[in-house]
Order: sequence, then C-alpha cells, then structure tokens
Amino acid sequence: MSRLIALALSQRLLTSLLALVLLLSGLWAFQGLPIDAFPDVSSTQVKIILKAPGMTPSEVESRVTRIVEQEMLGIPHQAVLRSQSKYAIADITIDFDEGTDIYWARQQVSERLGSVLAGMPSDITGGMAPITTPLGEMFMFTVEGPQSLAERRSVLDWVIRPQLRNIVGVADVNSLGGYVRSYVVSPDFEKLSAFGIGIDELKMAIEQNNQNDGAGRVDKGEEALLVRSEGRIQSPEDLRSIVIKGRGAQLVRVGDVAKVSIEGLTRYGAVTQNGKQETVEGLVLGLRGANARLLVDQVSKRLDEIAKTLPAGMTIKPFYNRGTLVGKAVHTVTKALYEAIVLVLILLVVFLGNLRAALAVAVILPLSALGTFLLMRWVGLSANLMSLGGLAIAIGMLVDAAVVVVENIEARQSGSKHAGFLNAIYEATREVAVPITSGILIIMTVFLPLLTLEGLEGKMFAPVALTIVFALGCSLLLSLTVIPALASMLLKQGHHQSPRFVLWLERNYSHFLKSALAHPRQIYAVALVLLAGAIGAVSFVGKSFIPTLDEGDIIMQVEKLPSISLAESSAIDLRIQQAVMNAVPEVERIVARVGSDELGLDPMGLNETDTFMVLKPTDQWRFKSKDELIEAIRKAAGDIPGVNIGFTQPIEMRTSEMLSGVRGDLAVKIYGPDLQTLNQLAEQTLKMLENVPGSQDVLTSQAVGVQYLQVSLNHDVMGAMGLSTLEVQSMLRQMVEGMPISEVQELERRTPLLIRADKTSLQSLAQLRLPTRSGQMVPLSSIATLTEQAGPVRIDRENASRMTVVRANVNGRDLVGFVDEAKKNFAQQIKLPTGYRVSWGGQFENQQRAAKRLLTVIPIALGLIVLILFFTLGNVRQAVLVVCNIPFAMVGGVFALLVSGQYLSVPAAVGFIALMGIAVLNGLVLLTEFNNLLNAGNTLQRTVHLGSVRRLRPVLMTASIAALGLIPLLFATGPGSEVQKPLAIVVIGGLVTATALTLLVMPALFQRFGVSAKQRLEIEQ
Repeated sequence: MSRLIALALSQRLLTSLLALVLLLSGLWAFQGLPIDAFPDVSSTQVKIILKAPGMTPSEVESRVTRIVEQEMLGIPHQAVLRSQSKYAIADITIDFDEGTDIYWARQQVSERLGSVLAGMPSDITGGMAPITTPLGEMFMFTVEGPQSLAERRSVLDWVIRPQLRNIVGVADVNSLGGYVRSYVVSPDFEKLSAFGIGIDELKMAIEQNNQNDGAGRVDKGEEALLVRSEGRIQSPEDLRSIVIKGRGAQLVRVGDVAKVSIEGLTRYGAVTQNGKQETVEGLVLGLRGANARLLVDQVSKRLDEIAKTLPAGMTIKPFYNRGTLVGKAVHTVTKALYEAIVLVLILLVVFLGNLRAALAVAVILPLSALGTFLLMRWVGLSANLMSLGGLAIAIGMLVDAAVVVVENIEARQSGSKHAGFLNAIYEATREVAVPITSGILIIMTVFLPLLTLEGLEGKMFAPVALTIVFALGCSLLLSLTVIPALASMLLKQGHHQSPRFVLWLERNYSHFLKSALAHPRQIYAVALVLLAGAIGAVSFVGKSFIPTLDEGDIIMQVEKLPSISLAESSAIDLRIQQAVMNAVPEVERIVARVGSDELGLDPMGLNETDTFMVLKPTDQWRFKSKDELIEAIRKAAGDIPGVNIGFTQPIEMRTSEMLSGVRGDLAVKIYGPDLQTLNQLAEQTLKMLENVPGSQDVLTSQAVGVQYLQVSLNHDVMGAMGLSTLEVQSMLRQMVEGMPISEVQELERRTPLLIRADKTSLQSLAQLRLPTRSGQMVPLSSIATLTEQAGPVRIDRENASRMTVVRANVNGRDLVGFVDEAKKNFAQQIKLPTGYRVSWGGQFENQQRAAKRLLTVIPIALGLIVLILFFTLGNVRQAVLVVCNIPFAMVGGVFALLVSGQYLSVPAAVGFIALMGIAVLNGLVLLTEFNNLLNAGNTLQRTVHLGSVRRLRPVLMTASIAALGLIPLLFATGPGSEVQKPLAIVVIGGLVTATALTLLVMPALFQRFGVSAKQRLEIEQ
C-alpha cells in the first residue's frame, strides 16, 4: 500500500493520465450501458402454449395439460410447475432455479415436449412461447382508421408485425382484437346428401385443388423454360368452382353444396377503447435482456416509417411506451444524484474551509461514478432505478476516504520545501491508509448480505449492493493514488487554519464532552433508555416487502360472470369505460382487452378484462394523490352491476403473476382434488379476507359457473346407423368451432380456409342433420341428448395438484400484520377437508423469505466486520467496542420509521445495513486516533478528550455528508422514489443518533473498557 502511494506521488503525470483514461473509458461505458426502468426481476421461466380448438377446460386438462405435466415433472433444477386449462387453450409455465441458463432450460423442455406432442391429436397446435419475460411488454399501440376491423387486423398481421419483428431485441409482436380474415365453407348437409357426397369428400376436393407446383424444365431452342402449374385458390369464385365429383355430364362443385364466404376466425378475445368501439391492438414483446430504451426508440422510429405506407386514413396510436417510464425513473434518481453532489460540495467547503481542498476531495465523485459505470458494463449490469439508486446512496460515503486523506494532509502541512511537502503528503496518506482501507472494506462487507437475497428481492437489491461495492472500491483506490497527487498540485504549503464554524463546534463539543466523561453513568443510562425505547418501538412499526412503485399508468381488472359471451363482455367493458371517462376527466384514454391474446401468453377468460388507463399529467388532476384518483375510478366503475374490480399497474401485475401465478399482494392458494369443494373454500376465504381490516380488491377466479351444453351420445342408436363417436364429434367441431383445412395464398398473406356451419344457435345445433353411411340425414337430437349444466371455466394446477386462488391487495396497514390476522381468522373460521391444504404466497411470501435470509447472513457479516476490526486494531476488546456502536446507530432509524409512518421493508433494511457501515467507520476513526495518542505517551483521560475533539470534524463530515447526500431521495417524486424513500428516512434518522452516541458514548466506553487493567496501570505510570 505504501508503494502504491509512493508511486502515485512520484509519477504524478502518469497518475493524471491514468485518471484521464478512467474518465474517458467511464464515459464510453456509460453511453453503452443498457438502460431500463427496473432490473430484470424475472426468473428462468419457460412457457408452453398449446391450443386445442373446441375443447372444454376439463378436456384440455385431461387430454393435454396432465399429459404434458407428467412429462415435464422431474426436469433438473425445476422449481415450480404451474398450469391453466381453459376453453381451447393450455398454458403451462415451468420456473427453474435461480441461475439456470434459459437456453438449457428450453432445450430440456423442447426435448420432452416433442415426444409428448407426437402422441396428441393432430389439431393440437402450439409449443414454447418466445424467449421473453413477464416484464417484456415494451410497447403497445392501436391501429385506427375508417377501415373495418378485419382490414385493420390484416394490416397489423401482414404489414406492421413482420417489420417490427425484424428489430433486434423484439421477441414477438402480439396481435389482438379485430377479426382474422378467413375463407369459410359452410356445407349444406341436405344438398350433400342429395348428391351423395360426404364431408370428407368435400374436404379432400378443396385440399387437392389448392396448390401450385413445379414440373421441371423444357427446352425451347437455346433457352430452358421452367414449368410451373397453377392451381391455387385466389378468390371465393375459385373456391366455389372446385369440382367435387362428376355425375355424367353434371359436375358437382363446392358452390353447389356449400356457402362460401369471407368471415373471421372464431374469436377468443376483443379490444375496446374509450367506451366507443372495438379496435385492433399490437403489443411488442422484448427479448430477455434487451435494452429497453434502445428497443422502444427503434420501435417508435420503425412505426413512423410504416405509418407512411399505410392505407389512406389509417394511423398508429401508441398508448404505452416503456421508454416513458424508463425516462421518468432514471430522471428521478439522476436528479437526486446531481442534487446530492451539489450538497456534498457545499458541505466540503463548509467543513474544510478551503476551496482547493474541497475540489481535491470532490474530484473523487465523478471519477468513482465513472469507474462504477465501467465495472457495471463489464459485469453486464444495466443502468436502472436500483443500480443508479445504489450510486446515489453511496455518494455520501464515496468522499469518506478522500476527506480523511485530505484533512490529514492539511494537518501535516508545514513550510517545508517542495520535496518536503511531497514527503509530508506521503506520510499523511500512509498514516491513514490502513484505517480508511479497513473502514471502506467494512462498509463494503455490510452490503454483502444483499447479494445473498433470493427471488424478486435479490434481483431488485443485488444491483444496489454491486454498485455501492464498485463505487466504494473505486473511491478507495482513487483516495490512495489520485487524491494525494491532486492534493500536491492544488493545496498550498504552510499551516492551515480550521474554519471558524469548525472551531466553534470543537470548542462547544469540548465543554460538553468534559461534562459527559465526568458523568459516564448518566450517558450510559440515556443511551440504554433510547435503545430500549427503539426495541419497544419496533413492535409498532409495520412490516412489508417493497413499497409499491408508481409506474404512472393504471390497469383496472374487471371480472364478470363466467358464463358471459364475448359480445356481452365487450358491451359491459364499453359501459364501464364510458362511466369512468365521464366521471373522471383525469383519464385521457382507455384501451381494454378481454379474453385471450393470439399468442396465449395471457390466457384470460371471456369474463376477464384488463383495462389500461392512460392518465393526464398530474398538474391537470383534481386529486392530491393517485390513491384518490383510483377511488374515484372505483366509484364510477362500481355502479355497473355484476362485476368485480381490482387495480394494479403493468409491471406490478406481470411481476405478481410471475412470482405466484396470480396478481396481488397476497395470494391464498388452496389445493385439493374436487373443483366444487375448492370453489366453496375459495368463497369462504374471500368473505373472511373481506372482513380483515386493510383488505382491498379481494377477488377469486370462479373456477365453476360457465354454462355447458352437454351432448350425451347414445351409442346404441349411433351403432345402428353406422356412426362412430369420433365421426359425430368431428362433425360437431367442424360445424360449431370450425376446422381449418387449408390456406389461401394472397400475395404475401396467408388466409385460413375452414369448414364451419353458417350460424350456430342452441336450436340449430339440436336440429343439426348429420349424414349416415347409408346416405340418410339424421338430426343430432335423435342420436344424443342435449342438456345445459354448469361446469368449470378454468382449472388451475400447481406441481400437478389442482388449486384455487384468492387474491387480495393490502391498503392502509402493513402486509405482515394483515397476513398474520388473516391466518388466525382462517384457522378459526375455515375447516379444510381431508386431502386439502393451504399456502400463503404473493408479496408476503417474498417478505418472509427476505427477512429469514437477512437474519441469517447479517450475523455472518458482523462476524466478518469483527475480524476486519481485529486485524486493524490488533485488539479483540476494541473490536467488540466498535461493534457495540451498531445497536445505538439503529435507534434513530427505528424512530424515524415510526414517526414517518413508513414500514420496515426491504429498502428500510438496506438503510439499516448502510447505517451499520457508517457507525462502524466512525467508531474506527475514533479508536484509531485514541490508539495513536496512547502510543504517543498521553494519559487515558487526555487521549479520550483530545482524540474525540480532533476527530470531531471527520466524524461530523462523514455523517452529515452521508445524510445530506440522501436528502434529495427523501424529497424525490416520480417513479422509483417510493423505494428509495424508506432507505433515506432510516439512514438520515439513524445518523442523528449514531453520530451523537458515537461522539459521547464511545469516548465514555473507551475510557472505561478500551484498555485492559494492565495497560491502564502502564499508562498511568
């Protein structure tokens, strides 16, 4: 270490050049850093989407989901296997352990999925979803214009979507709403029977007369001609003119026995907006690890280019741009960062009283930040709210080492010549090198527990810890190299007088300290009373996971009766939108999606709607807070009967779904075999949670309640007519759902061609006439009994067990207290039958996991701190004495939480961790000076008094700079400020008591316990 300092001073030009290289490389690294609003909190997750046209949820579960689940169970490093079976779709999600490579995981799933799909019905389609994350929804827009929904959807599918998918970082583009254009052949069974044509003959005729082909080459003189035969269908007329069979001179064509029309595919969802009409929506999904800001910028530019080529009157209107949130979140933390730097500079000038010295110290701020950016790019860490927030938290601590070095240099200045001046700087730096190295290492050590956190909290706060460790490491290196070299060029030789403000502080502190040392028992008593009060106050501080981040946008989740039709569900959505926009003018635009999307990434039922609300700027609001605005929206929408309403935000919703498969602060999962029993238990749990104070938006997805038309086939009658179950079921699916049989190639667009009944109702289905092998036509009612009955609308499973979920948000009280009361009420009011069990998940589960992990690793970190202190001080007694300062530092943090009404959350825990480091550093500064004075031959009493007064300035500077550096975070507004605020409150409040107790309790403790009895006798002699 001494050689490093000597090298930096002897080669000041080289040191300056290396600092310049760091400056330029840091700027280069910053410009190339991926920028996002939040860290990627997604786990390694593989999603399988399988579409089973026409299948009910029960059939999907038994014929698709269970089979796939059984095959997927046992994949190495598998954490959770979840699934949803809904009408015509199976959604299976496999979560893997942290650190599992996504491509390895997809390979494992792909191998097993390939083998299981081979044995499934041929109409089962789908596979693995794109490599995106639950947070991959980057950009959303609607396609507007005078054109029909089908035309706009066609442009989205075949013009806009392909061009957006070419952008680097785009995983896929989801198309929603409108109608997918298709050729529909509606057979007339009476005519088919009259001509003696079966449905299979009709299908075969269409399939065999819809293709182009090549036949090779033929010579034409010196040229060769390529032979190409054309037979593809190019229009409805081509389809109608296809010959099915000939009867003598009479040809039977498709148009003779069937109606040919251009219609839409069966819809599983719709998009409505502003309470006026349906629309078409595009949703851009980002690849895992994509640079969000760069991606949305490229998407915006590409959409601007595409807009110029669209049909007349057609426009693209974005309503969600992740870049807006990224900009706001980064602005929140960078603004706080700049303000903190200004406050730190002011404090440096005030305490050092020397602009040159302040500048010498201040240089460490930009250089440490740029060095941090370089390391962030090296390890692949993005610049986001949390990583930049870590840098903002560290601002006050970055100058600690430089302050100690520069202050000691000034104290050793004399009127020596140039060489003597350099030597004085070397000696001053070398003298404090060991304690500042130990101090910085200790602060870095206290943040290491954050790197051990798991799940969401680990992904959120590991970037905080890494940036703090990177920044402190850079500041330590710079403090021992660049700062001494810079001080030799900036500082003047000669004695430096402390500022009057510092002299006034030292004078008053000296008088107060004498009184305190004369009455140590009173000091101990006051400290213990404060500590006991803080311990008692902890029980009054609520506990939660992470404060809700304000993303700026609102999603209102609407749930209706399970048996509702798509048309009626859309109509209710429009009514809700009209009510909200009329009553709440702060809502600028509404886009709502009901049902499932095309890719199946969010397989909602026809009774479920996500209503996306775009809000006006806050300066145009009538309300003081977003909570008041939500209550106004809730009141307006609550007037619509028959709906349940909940509120969330885009990223918050997807994060909750990723963690527990459901949305909400609390997810009560009940497992068991029978759906009816599960539904009853869910209803009881819902009523219980609604009566717990603080509950909000308590919902349960109704597993039972959709109406089924049960077609019970009579096998005896069917057998007499020569019909099989498979034939009847196939014809039913063709008539009701429709069965794709081919495609029509229209330039670059592929239009589905399917067989489907013209119009299907309950009456027409009962009278549906089916052809027998003898050529007769029999109504469906003659071979089957049709009855209406209730059945499951969805079947949720987790780790191969059926389950139901009751979800709730918590408002106005702490999450842990709410769950504790809910658990108690559940145990008293609800009795689970044999074979049923319950688990409590959601954000609560994350809070419990984080608290358990921190309680395990923080004592280990404390042990490492004691070890570092022992090697620094060479004395176990003094090492323990420094650690004893930690509990007193926590006092102010606890009272600050209690007074501010904040909860003990993970960010608050990070604040307490930062307090630990600062408290230990201040204690170390004091004890190092005490030992130096004792070694110089001073008495114990003089050592304690003189050492405390001498180190008053660095202790106050460390505390005040750290506290004022967090003041901007305390008063920051905008996305992300909610996470930083509890941390700032804890640190600022804790530093008040930590500094006071360090300057009063620590001297008294050292005077009584700092040296052994034998050493005390030696000192007195």
